[in-house]
Amino acid sequence: MNAHDGGRQQLDAASVLNARTTLVQLLARAGVYSGDAEELIGLVEAGALALARQEVEALGREAPQEKGEPYGSGWLDGARSLADGLDRIAEEALRRAVAAGVPDRSADDRPPVGRMELERAKVAVLPLYLSFTDVSDLDPEATDQVLKALLATLTSRQRAGYPGRLTDFATTHRPRLERLYEEYGPGSAIAIHGRYSLVHSPTSIAVLERLADDPAPLRDEWDAAELPPAWLDGLTTAWERSGTGG
Repeated sequence: MNAHDGGRQQLDAASVLNARTTLVQLLARAGVYSGDAEELIGLVEAGALALARQEVEALGREAPQEKGEPYGSGWLDGARSLADGLDRIAEEALRRAVAAGVPDRSADDRPPVGRMELERAKVAVLPLYLSFTDVSDLDPEATDQVLKALLATLTSRQRAGYPGRLTDFATTHRPRLERLYEEYGPGSAIAIHGRYSLVHSPTSIAVLERLADDPAPLRDEWDAAELPPAWLDGLTTAWERSGTGG
Protein backbone atom coordinates (compact mmCIF):
# COMPACT_ATOMS: atom_id res chain seq x y z
CA MET A 1 0.00 0.00 0.00
CA ASN A 2 1.34 3.42 -0.94
CA ALA A 3 0.50 6.55 1.00
CA HIS A 4 2.67 9.62 0.56
CA ASP A 5 2.14 12.83 2.53
CA GLY A 6 -1.31 11.84 3.69
CA GLY A 7 -2.64 11.40 0.16
CA ARG A 8 -4.93 8.70 -1.17
CA GLN A 9 -4.12 5.15 -0.18
CA GLN A 10 -4.09 2.55 -2.93
CA LEU A 11 -3.20 -1.14 -2.85
CA ASP A 12 -0.28 -2.05 -5.04
CA ALA A 13 -0.07 -5.35 -6.95
CA ALA A 14 2.12 -7.04 -4.32
CA SER A 15 -0.29 -6.17 -1.51
CA VAL A 16 -3.30 -7.43 -3.46
CA LEU A 17 -1.54 -10.71 -4.22
CA ASN A 18 -0.53 -11.04 -0.58
CA ALA A 19 -4.12 -10.59 0.59
CA ARG A 20 -5.40 -13.08 -1.96
CA THR A 21 -2.80 -15.71 -1.08
CA THR A 22 -3.42 -15.23 2.64
CA LEU A 23 -7.14 -15.73 2.18
CA VAL A 24 -6.63 -18.90 0.12
CA GLN A 25 -4.32 -20.32 2.79
CA LEU A 26 -6.71 -19.46 5.62
CA LEU A 27 -9.58 -21.11 3.77
CA ALA A 28 -7.41 -24.16 3.12
CA ARG A 29 -6.83 -24.52 6.87
CA ALA A 30 -10.61 -24.50 7.28
CA GLY A 31 -10.88 -27.35 4.78
CA VAL A 32 -11.82 -25.36 1.68
CA TYR A 33 -10.20 -26.73 -1.48
CA SER A 34 -7.93 -24.16 -3.14
CA GLY A 35 -9.91 -24.31 -6.40
CA ASP A 36 -13.12 -23.49 -4.51
CA ALA A 37 -11.40 -20.62 -2.72
CA GLU A 38 -10.07 -19.23 -5.99
CA GLU A 39 -13.55 -19.44 -7.49
CA LEU A 40 -15.11 -17.50 -4.61
CA ILE A 41 -12.41 -14.83 -4.72
CA GLY A 42 -12.75 -14.60 -8.49
CA LEU A 43 -16.50 -14.09 -8.25
CA VAL A 44 -15.99 -11.29 -5.72
CA GLU A 45 -13.44 -9.67 -8.03
CA ALA A 46 -15.73 -9.95 -11.07
CA GLY A 47 -18.60 -8.53 -9.05
CA ALA A 48 -16.50 -5.62 -7.80
CA LEU A 49 -15.58 -4.75 -11.39
CA ALA A 50 -19.22 -4.96 -12.48
CA LEU A 51 -20.26 -2.63 -9.65
CA ALA A 52 -17.44 -0.25 -10.55
CA ARG A 53 -18.82 -0.16 -14.09
CA GLN A 54 -22.22 0.89 -12.77
CA GLU A 55 -20.62 3.66 -10.72
CA VAL A 56 -18.69 4.93 -13.75
CA GLU A 57 -21.93 4.97 -15.77
CA ALA A 58 -23.55 7.05 -13.04
CA LEU A 59 -20.62 9.46 -12.98
CA GLY A 60 -20.95 9.84 -16.73
CA ARG A 61 -24.31 11.53 -16.17
CA GLU A 62 -22.84 14.04 -13.73
CA ALA A 63 -20.72 16.22 -16.00
CA PRO A 64 -20.29 19.77 -14.60
CA GLN A 65 -22.89 21.82 -16.46
CA GLU A 66 -20.94 25.04 -16.03
CA LYS A 67 -18.20 23.62 -18.28
CA GLY A 68 -20.42 23.78 -21.34
CA GLU A 69 -21.84 21.24 -23.79
CA PRO A 70 -18.57 20.22 -25.55
CA TYR A 71 -17.00 19.44 -22.19
CA GLY A 72 -20.08 17.49 -21.09
CA SER A 73 -20.11 15.48 -24.33
CA GLY A 74 -16.44 14.59 -23.88
CA TRP A 75 -17.07 13.69 -20.26
CA LEU A 76 -19.87 11.31 -21.27
CA ASP A 77 -17.82 9.73 -24.06
CA GLY A 78 -14.93 9.17 -21.67
CA ALA A 79 -17.20 7.59 -19.06
CA ARG A 80 -18.73 5.28 -21.66
CA SER A 81 -15.30 4.23 -22.89
CA LEU A 82 -14.14 3.50 -19.35
CA ALA A 83 -17.36 1.61 -18.55
CA ASP A 84 -16.95 -0.52 -21.68
CA GLY A 85 -13.38 -1.32 -20.64
CA LEU A 86 -14.47 -2.32 -17.15
CA ASP A 87 -17.21 -4.44 -18.70
CA ARG A 88 -14.66 -6.41 -20.71
CA ILE A 89 -12.38 -6.86 -17.71
CA ALA A 90 -15.31 -7.99 -15.55
CA GLU A 91 -16.35 -10.49 -18.21
CA GLU A 92 -12.86 -11.96 -18.34
CA ALA A 93 -12.70 -12.11 -14.54
CA LEU A 94 -15.99 -14.01 -14.49
CA ARG A 95 -14.71 -16.50 -17.06
CA ARG A 96 -11.60 -17.11 -14.97
CA ALA A 97 -13.66 -17.47 -11.81
CA VAL A 98 -16.01 -20.16 -13.13
CA ALA A 99 -13.02 -22.06 -14.53
CA ALA A 100 -11.00 -21.88 -11.30
CA GLY A 101 -9.57 -25.29 -10.50
CA VAL A 102 -10.95 -26.66 -13.77
CA PRO A 103 -8.91 -24.97 -16.54
CA ASP A 104 -10.80 -26.61 -19.42
CA ARG A 105 -14.24 -25.54 -18.15
CA SER A 106 -16.14 -22.98 -20.18
CA ALA A 107 -18.46 -20.41 -18.64
CA ASP A 108 -21.14 -21.71 -21.00
CA ASP A 109 -20.73 -25.38 -20.08
CA ARG A 110 -23.00 -27.31 -17.73
CA PRO A 111 -20.42 -29.33 -15.76
CA PRO A 112 -21.27 -31.51 -12.74
CA VAL A 113 -22.38 -29.40 -9.80
CA GLY A 114 -19.43 -28.57 -7.56
CA ARG A 115 -19.43 -28.34 -3.79
CA MET A 116 -18.92 -24.59 -3.77
CA GLU A 117 -21.76 -24.04 -6.24
CA LEU A 118 -24.01 -26.07 -3.95
CA GLU A 119 -22.94 -24.09 -0.88
CA ARG A 120 -23.53 -20.79 -2.66
CA ALA A 121 -27.03 -21.94 -3.59
CA LYS A 122 -27.78 -22.84 0.03
CA VAL A 123 -26.62 -19.44 1.21
CA ALA A 124 -28.84 -17.80 -1.42
CA VAL A 125 -32.09 -19.67 -0.78
CA LEU A 126 -32.29 -19.60 3.02
CA PRO A 127 -32.74 -15.85 3.64
CA LEU A 128 -35.22 -15.61 0.77
CA TYR A 129 -37.21 -18.51 2.19
CA LEU A 130 -37.17 -16.98 5.68
CA SER A 131 -38.65 -13.79 4.26
CA PHE A 132 -41.83 -15.80 3.59
CA THR A 133 -42.02 -18.48 6.25
CA ASP A 134 -40.16 -20.50 8.90
CA VAL A 135 -37.50 -23.15 8.57
CA SER A 136 -38.83 -26.70 8.47
CA ASP A 137 -37.23 -29.99 9.41
CA LEU A 138 -37.18 -31.47 5.89
CA ASP A 139 -34.24 -33.86 5.48
CA PRO A 140 -31.02 -31.87 4.74
CA GLU A 141 -29.93 -34.62 2.37
CA ALA A 142 -33.02 -33.96 0.29
CA THR A 143 -32.03 -30.29 0.16
CA ASP A 144 -28.69 -31.19 -1.43
CA GLN A 145 -30.30 -33.53 -3.94
CA VAL A 146 -32.88 -30.95 -5.01
CA LEU A 147 -30.34 -28.14 -5.38
CA LYS A 148 -27.99 -30.34 -7.39
CA ALA A 149 -30.82 -31.23 -9.77
CA LEU A 150 -31.80 -27.63 -10.45
CA LEU A 151 -28.21 -26.33 -10.65
CA ALA A 152 -27.50 -29.01 -13.24
CA THR A 153 -29.90 -27.18 -15.57
CA LEU A 154 -27.68 -24.06 -15.51
CA THR A 155 -24.36 -23.18 -17.14
CA SER A 156 -21.36 -22.22 -15.01
CA ARG A 157 -22.04 -18.55 -15.78
CA GLN A 158 -25.70 -18.86 -14.81
CA ARG A 159 -24.79 -20.59 -11.55
CA ALA A 160 -22.47 -17.72 -10.68
CA GLY A 161 -25.32 -15.23 -11.07
CA TYR A 162 -28.08 -17.44 -9.69
CA PRO A 163 -28.41 -15.68 -6.28
CA GLY A 164 -29.28 -12.47 -8.11
CA ARG A 165 -31.77 -14.29 -10.32
CA LEU A 166 -33.45 -15.79 -7.25
CA THR A 167 -33.63 -12.40 -5.54
CA ASP A 168 -35.26 -10.85 -8.61
CA PHE A 169 -37.74 -13.73 -8.79
CA ALA A 170 -38.70 -13.39 -5.11
CA THR A 171 -39.12 -9.63 -5.46
CA THR A 172 -41.18 -9.80 -8.65
CA HIS A 173 -43.52 -12.52 -7.38
CA ARG A 174 -43.67 -11.62 -3.68
CA PRO A 175 -47.49 -11.41 -3.32
CA ARG A 176 -47.93 -14.73 -5.10
CA LEU A 177 -45.22 -16.39 -3.03
CA GLU A 178 -46.74 -15.03 0.18
CA ARG A 179 -50.05 -16.68 -0.72
CA LEU A 180 -48.32 -19.94 -1.59
CA TYR A 181 -46.38 -20.24 1.67
CA GLU A 182 -49.31 -19.11 3.77
CA GLU A 183 -51.54 -21.83 2.34
CA TYR A 184 -49.05 -24.68 1.90
CA GLY A 185 -45.93 -23.90 3.95
CA PRO A 186 -44.92 -24.32 7.60
CA GLY A 187 -47.69 -23.23 9.93
CA SER A 188 -50.40 -24.09 7.42
CA ALA A 189 -52.82 -26.99 7.63
CA ILE A 190 -50.70 -28.87 5.06
CA ALA A 191 -48.55 -31.56 6.66
CA ILE A 192 -44.81 -31.66 5.95
CA HIS A 193 -45.08 -35.16 4.53
CA GLY A 194 -46.86 -35.59 1.23
CA ARG A 195 -47.00 -34.01 -2.20
CA TYR A 196 -46.48 -30.51 -0.78
CA SER A 197 -43.41 -31.47 1.24
CA LEU A 198 -41.08 -29.30 -0.82
CA VAL A 199 -42.98 -26.14 0.14
CA HIS A 200 -41.55 -26.77 3.63
CA SER A 201 -37.99 -26.59 2.27
CA PRO A 202 -35.83 -23.51 1.52
CA THR A 203 -35.10 -25.15 -1.84
CA SER A 204 -38.69 -24.46 -2.90
CA ILE A 205 -37.78 -20.87 -3.82
CA ALA A 206 -35.15 -22.14 -6.26
CA VAL A 207 -37.40 -24.86 -7.69
CA LEU A 208 -40.22 -22.38 -8.22
CA GLU A 209 -37.89 -20.06 -10.11
CA ARG A 210 -36.89 -22.89 -12.44
CA LEU A 211 -40.51 -23.98 -12.90
CA ALA A 212 -41.50 -20.45 -13.84
CA ASP A 213 -38.53 -19.84 -16.14
CA ASP A 214 -37.68 -23.17 -17.84
CA PRO A 215 -39.45 -26.24 -16.43
CA ALA A 216 -38.50 -28.87 -19.04
CA PRO A 217 -34.77 -29.18 -18.17
CA LEU A 218 -35.66 -29.25 -14.47
CA ARG A 219 -38.04 -32.16 -14.97
CA ASP A 220 -35.34 -34.05 -16.89
CA GLU A 221 -32.78 -33.55 -14.13
CA TRP A 222 -35.42 -34.34 -11.50
CA ASP A 223 -36.09 -37.71 -13.09
CA ALA A 224 -32.36 -38.40 -13.52
CA ALA A 225 -31.81 -37.73 -9.82
CA GLU A 226 -34.73 -40.05 -8.97
CA LEU A 227 -36.38 -37.42 -6.79
CA PRO A 228 -40.05 -37.96 -5.84
CA PRO A 229 -42.22 -36.83 -8.78
CA ALA A 230 -44.97 -35.91 -6.30
CA TRP A 231 -42.77 -33.16 -4.83
CA LEU A 232 -42.44 -31.41 -8.14
CA ASP A 233 -46.08 -31.96 -9.06
CA GLY A 234 -47.24 -30.64 -5.69
CA LEU A 235 -45.10 -27.53 -5.96
CA THR A 236 -46.36 -26.96 -9.50
CA THR A 237 -49.97 -27.22 -8.29
CA ALA A 238 -49.33 -24.84 -5.40
CA TRP A 239 -47.70 -22.33 -7.74
CA GLU A 240 -50.61 -22.46 -10.20
CA ARG A 241 -53.22 -22.05 -7.47
CA SER A 242 -51.37 -19.17 -5.82
CA GLY A 243 -51.45 -17.37 -9.15
CA THR A 244 -55.23 -17.18 -8.97
CA GLY A 245 -55.30 -16.24 -5.31
CA GLY A 246 -56.87 -19.52 -4.25
